[in-house]
Amino acid sequence: MDQKLEGTPEATLQLAGRKVTRSEVTNNWGTRLQWKVSRDGKEIATVVAGPEPAFEHPDTAPGKYEVVLQQFHYVTYDKDKDGKFTKSKYINISEPVSYTI
Repeated sequence: MDQKLEGTPEATLQLAGRKVTRSEVTNNWGTRLQWKVSRDGKEIATVVAGPEPAFEHPDTAPGKYEVVLQQFHYVTYDKDKDGKFTKSKYINISEPVSYTI
């Protein structure tokens, strides 16, 4: 049975201090959701979003942080020699929010 990915998933993020809250995901594909956290332009963490609508990254090191919600976009099971997907990937489904410590 093929998975049908209809529409593009989308969510809205709200920031209160370091706590990010997401809206319901529209056109949810039912694949893994994750928070991608960057500090000063470098990815420092990815955290499973799951059913929890809120997230607060515990890192308090100084810098500019950016958080975006992503969802796994499955295309095929094709993987490279290291076991990483070659066509399937995570895509941003929200606009990023940022804060500075």
